[in-house]
Amino acid sequence: MMSLKLEIEGVMLNVVRGYVPQVGCELEEKERFWSELDEVIESIPTGERVVIGANFNGHVGEGNTGDEEVMGKFGVKEKNLEGQMVVDFAKRMDMAVVNTYFQKREEHRLRYKSGGRSTQVDYILCRRGSLKEISDCKVVVGESVTRQHRMVVCWMTLMVCKKKRSNIEIEKKTKWWKLKQEECCEDFRQELRQALGGQAVLPDDWETTAEVIRVTGRKVLGVSSGRRNEDKETWWWNEEVQDSTITFQLLQHSSASGVHCSHVYRK
Repeated sequence: MMSLKLEIEGVMLNVVRGYVPQVGCELEEKERFWSELDEVIESIPTGERVVIGANFNGHVGEGNTGDEEVMGKFGVKEKNLEGQMVVDFAKRMDMAVVNTYFQKREEHRLRYKSGGRSTQVDYILCRRGSLKEISDCKVVVGESVTRQHRMVVCWMTLMVCKKKRSNIEIEKKTKWWKLKQEECCEDFRQELRQALGGQAVLPDDWETTAEVIRVTGRKVLGVSSGRRNEDKETWWWNEEVQDSTITFQLLQHSSASGVHCSHVYRK
């Protein structure tokens, strides 16, 4: 059994791989495997995604009567004891047998072929809450991992939520641009002169002086909220530029017979 934890855009995805003892093995050996798999899944936090891909060496069977909460109707053949163990595990761990939810041709459901025998023993399981993120699951025909064994694949789209910046991360800047206004500039001079004790010449200690200037600037001019009200990449796309662009394109497509402007693109 193997377990791999991946972090994708802040989403934790756990991929578990296993191989269940074959049908002819002792029941005690099979129960030991399931007990170990239980421990692995229980150790994973409920908020993280889990995908299990394993050779379960069992048949969950066609149809889902009585097991609707953990599997679909599109299994293969009749359920056996080993397949029932898969279903019981899914119920214990609130998981779903992904393969059985997608209606496929038999060729895309059969994982093992040998000597005229074919069956479905490899299954992919995920948490029931993650089923909406699975878009497809099937056997890839012609792609053999080993002799007689075909590859089972599924497509999963993770729902990634972007984290909002907290207030601590927002940088609030002094509104130094207000010094362009004569009234603000004069208020700043007077407040700074008073903060420096009325000295006409700045002290030699620049670090102290710089801090006094910064404190005075925040007090007189104020600080920004730290949020951008417009996209810096498109600040220039104002009404004046848009009107000029439209006029330019109209002139560009003009001819002696009139205007032939069919499209105006606004990026």
